[in-house]
Amino acid sequence: MFKPTGLSLVLAALMCSAVVHADVDVPLGSTQRVTQLFAFPNNCNVICFRPWTLEQTAEHYLNQSLVRDGYSRAKVSVKSHDGQVVATFSGVPDSYGQPLTTLLNTADLAYQGASKLNSDGKWAYSWYLFLPLGMALENRKSIELLHFPPDYSLTQAQDYLESKTTDRWADLLTSNGVPATETPAYQTIIDIAPIAAPSNAGKDLEGIYSYFTDYQTRMVKELSLLPDGSLPMVAFGAPVRNWIKQQYGQTVGVLGLAQINPIEGKAVSVLGANHPSYIWYAADPETYDGNEQKADEAGLKVMGQDLSAACWQAGMGQKPASDPNVLLKACMNTWQVTRKEQTCELFYTSVRKLSPEQANAKCATSAIKTQLKQLKNAAPAPLITEPAL
Repeated sequence: MFKPTGLSLVLAALMCSAVVHADVDVPLGSTQRVTQLFAFPNNCNVICFRPWTLEQTAEHYLNQSLVRDGYSRAKVSVKSHDGQVVATFSGVPDSYGQPLTTLLNTADLAYQGASKLNSDGKWAYSWYLFLPLGMALENRKSIELLHFPPDYSLTQAQDYLESKTTDRWADLLTSNGVPATETPAYQTIIDIAPIAAPSNAGKDLEGIYSYFTDYQTRMVKELSLLPDGSLPMVAFGAPVRNWIKQQYGQTVGVLGLAQINPIEGKAVSVLGANHPSYIWYAADPETYDGNEQKADEAGLKVMGQDLSAACWQAGMGQKPASDPNVLLKACMNTWQVTRKEQTCELFYTSVRKLSPEQANAKCATSAIKTQLKQLKNAAPAPLITEPAL
């Protein structure tokens, strides 16, 4: 019987390593296509905030994906030759380029929709086509369906996951046991309007969703469906929940559950949620004609809803085979009943910016204790129009 020597074991290990870490070439398309899909240049107005080339810009987003997929030692190099752009990855599996190719092919549909929107005279000067680049390509635990990305995520951060919206929701996921380093796996975003725009542009975007129908529905299908099941999805904000109703015929209120079928015979669980930024509107005294008590009452209720939604998202992401209804009831009981004091403290520290000691004292007052017993009740009605977040 052959007994391997130390040298043969080393050689075998090196051969395996060579297989795993072989370079992977992924054609990105023509320079024109990459310019369009990577919003190049991201932040130039005569003077560039970051004077990157097209290749450096593409490398930037692809490096973000490598980090979020857990390939800390992997590298990517983007080169152009004869008008074609190629990304060369090292330290990744041979199949790593497949989800990137799929994403870019679907992104072409978004560019076509944006071009038609512009030719119809409906494109605003302050908008940028911004596709969900730089997110995990493999390491996906759940899908977040949102309205549109804020403009500064593109022009300043050059990071789809850097915004007040995504940061706040990442904090809620960590409050539900997701390690901070793993939150990007839960934040695979599909925006129904793939347009980076000022944060107050929601109303202006409400009439343009139909230009992106092919892009939206293909993204939902490709990102949510797995060979052996599906990823859970959270639909954030009224415009997105209304889009679910229009596109799939399912009504989802805040903390309402539904199932959609991106393709026949394949179901995806969808939870309705507040927009992550809604709490700043709901908890603003100006929303209630300066009434701070009503603002706190509303803020506490929204905080309980948001923590419950993040709890469901975290739980379904960790154990996709869980019963979504049972898990949702457990999450609501946790944050609206059992741990209502912690819900209160998180509201006052994260929204009202009190110190932990101040928040603890505030939540111990009789007035707040009374409100905490009513977290499942409806929030006070706002006296001003709700923004289209």
